[in-house]
Amino acid sequence: MYQKNLDKVVPLSSHSALGISGPNADLVNFSEYIQKNIALYELSNDGMKLSTHAQANFMRGELAAALRRGPYQVNVLLGGYDAGTESSSLYFLDYMASLQKVNYGCQGYASSFCLSIMDRDWNEGLTEDEAIAIVEHCMKELETRFLVAQPNFIIKVIDKDGVKTAKFGADPADT
Repeated sequence: MYQKNLDKVVPLSSHSALGISGPNADLVNFSEYIQKNIALYELSNDGMKLSTHAQANFMRGELAAALRRGPYQVNVLLGGYDAGTESSSLYFLDYMASLQKVNYGCQGYASSFCLSIMDRDWNEGLTEDEAIAIVEHCMKELETRFLVAQPNFIIKVIDKDGVKTAKFGADPADT
């Protein structure tokens, strides 16, 4: 186990969050850079919020530009709820700046175990409880089959009410 107290789901705005993985320096620098630029955009434009699609494309542009100078080694899942269209969306963005809108996703080695569970169990119109049950199934599978101990999982939900923590194993600030 390397570190169990790092929350890698960063809120970007009131209705979007960024799940990010990679080396600690890159993930902290990139997530803070994106978070602060989105806040700056809102302040500069009289509180107008960027849609999740616009945030994803902004991140893609920043990762593509960074490829030419000093790339960030980060993989990103961006989730958000857009009040204007009353819809939610999820985007997968890898370190090579390829962007894809997806229905579900995970990153890294965990995807070897979790994507098949999500593919089988996900369907259009899931309730929040059903979605959390799928994530808990993935966490149980990781506890059973993954070689590296992951004792602390945090589940965050993004909906019309904003970003909230649904369940967590331990407070990330405790350890």
